[in-house]
Order: sequence, then structure tokens, then C-alpha cells
Amino acid sequence: MKLKERSEVFLVDASDRAKGIKRLFQEFDLPGDGTVALKANYNSDDPFPATTHNDALRKMVELLKASGSRNIIMAERSGMGYTPRVLKNRGVVELSKDLGFKLIDLDALDLDGWEDIQAEGLHWKRGFKIARIFREADAVVSICCLKTHRFGGHFTLSLKNSVGLVAAQPPKTSYDYMRELHTSPYQRLMIAEINKFFKTDIVLMDASSGFVRGGPEQGDPIEPGLLLASTDRVAVDSAGVAMLRLHGTTPEVMRGRIFEQEQISRAASLGVGVASADKIDLVPLDEHSRRSAEAIGNILDSQG
Repeated sequence: MKLKERSEVFLVDASDRAKGIKRLFQEFDLPGDGTVALKANYNSDDPFPATTHNDALRKMVELLKASGSRNIIMAERSGMGYTPRVLKNRGVVELSKDLGFKLIDLDALDLDGWEDIQAEGLHWKRGFKIARIFREADAVVSICCLKTHRFGGHFTLSLKNSVGLVAAQPPKTSYDYMRELHTSPYQRLMIAEINKFFKTDIVLMDASSGFVRGGPEQGDPIEPGLLLASTDRVAVDSAGVAMLRLHGTTPEVMRGRIFEQEQISRAASLGVGVASADKIDLVPLDEHSRRSAEAIGNILDSQG
């Protein structure tokens, strides 16, 4: 991937989630009527902000359909629950029927639905397998939450959301990729490395609420009242870390400069996004987000 010169992160008031997402959506161009692969966050059977708010998912699908996308495929894997049950209990199955998008349980995906990723310099012992749909789709949309992560990731934003499109243990194989990830001292580097091998056309971070400690399925709540969007996972995660710091978060997330956080530094070095905090342009779209952008920008300037 080519290093980005600069990246914009758009911010808007989240008090009316549907209105805010529609406003953000106007800042992006998608490639017409092709296939859109959608990755939300349904890692566990817990309500927002542990998982994607269904109002956010609904509005994003409605906007994609209105923009001409005829084939919308949401693919998901729940690491802390049985995926079909999680998707049913969270209302996603009903929503897919109502809105007419395809839903794929990645845990049930055939072996040929995965692409084997092998590359020099990876911290994955055997490489990893990524769902082929995210490599082949005309556009990829990611909807993530604002959370810390107490199991070694330190934070779970857009970069960490990508773990859910990697195989845990593919059919007819015995190797457990998720066991390797969660027991490795290189976990945060490995998270970043996933992101090198697919693009994102829209990343939506629902930071209307979040977890400032704990996570990913429960934690201490905060209410920034914001929605953020970008094409750049490094930029939006950097803004997310700044938000967590603004509210007083865990020592691991507070420590050092933001671009020294391993998820962010590794992703930046791989060309996933911008190389430094001073390459991020925060673009507020209303008065509430303007005040918040100033506070977030001050942290990026002084701690980025």
C-alpha cells in the first residue's frame, strides 16, 4: 500500500445517529453498483457499545442501497459467542431479512472462502487466513465501536475490528489462529498486519458511547456523543485513542505517544494509513463536533 500524504477524519454530533451517519456518508464516494463487503462488530452477545448499534447498521445499509449498491454482504465472526446465536439475539438476522442484505457466518465458511496470507515480516507464525469476500469486493465498509481491550489489544477500534474477518480455525484444519493471536506477545502487531491485506472505503466509528476501561464486551462507560468517519483506519483509530485519553483511560492506552501505540505504529509502517499525527485533518461538520474536534486535535498535537 502507498503511504498516504494526509487523511481526513470527519466528525458529527451523534445525538441523532441516523441523521449523523447520513451527513458523514455524503463525504464519501463508492464505486457504483458493485459488491459491498460490510464488517460490523458483533464479537459478543452484548448491547452497544460492546457491539454495533443496530440503528447504525440499518442506516448504513439503507444509504448503501440508496447509493446504488445492489449486493451488500455482511460477514461476521463472533469470538466471544456462537456466531449464529449472537447475530440472531442482536437482531441482525431480522435486519438482514428486512433490508435485503446477505449475511455470512464466517465460522461456517468453506475452506475455499478463505485466502491464505503469507508475507515476509509477519509476526504470524503460519501467516493467516482472511475471508476472501473482503479481498474481492468492490468496496469495504467497516463499522467499529470505541472501546478499550483488556485481553492484550489495549484498544479495539477499526484496526482491531479486522480480527473478525480472519479465520479462527478453518474447516478441515487443526490450527487455531485466534489462540495464537491472543497468546502472542506480538498481538498488537499482528492485529495491525491483518489490515495491510484489504482496503477500506468507509470506516464509521460510533463513539456516541464507549468503554474507557475494560472491554471488549463490558466496561466503564463514557459518552463522547460523536460519530467519526474516514477511509483511513490509522487516522480514525488515532482520533479514537485521543478520545479515550481525553476521558482518562487505562495506563496502557495513556502511555507514550499515540503513534507509539503498537497497533497504530505497525499499521502506519505498513502503509495502512498516515505516518504521523500531524498528517490527520479533523473535519467537524457541526457545532458539537467542532468543540470536540478542538479537544481531540489538542491531544493529537501534543501527544500524537
